[in-house]
Amino acid sequence: MPKTQLNVRVDEATAEAARQRALQRGMSVNRYIEELVRQDAGEVGHTFVEAAADFMKQYESVFAEEFGPERRGAR
Repeated sequence: MPKTQLNVRVDEATAEAARQRALQRGMSVNRYIEELVRQDAGEVGHTFVEAAADFMKQYESVFAEEFGPERRGAR
């Protein structure tokens, strides 16, 4: 996949934190920031799964009644 260059301005403390975190993980600052963005973008998926789990928990009895083991073969 082709890469696109971005220029980002941050204060020196943030830049140093990014350098240190990248060094601790054995990767370049570019790679570190790329990973952070990918993780952040993935949050939408995590949020959806959490919301779906909450929904299922809230309506568990309705689903059990409609699709539970006692209903197998009834259709």
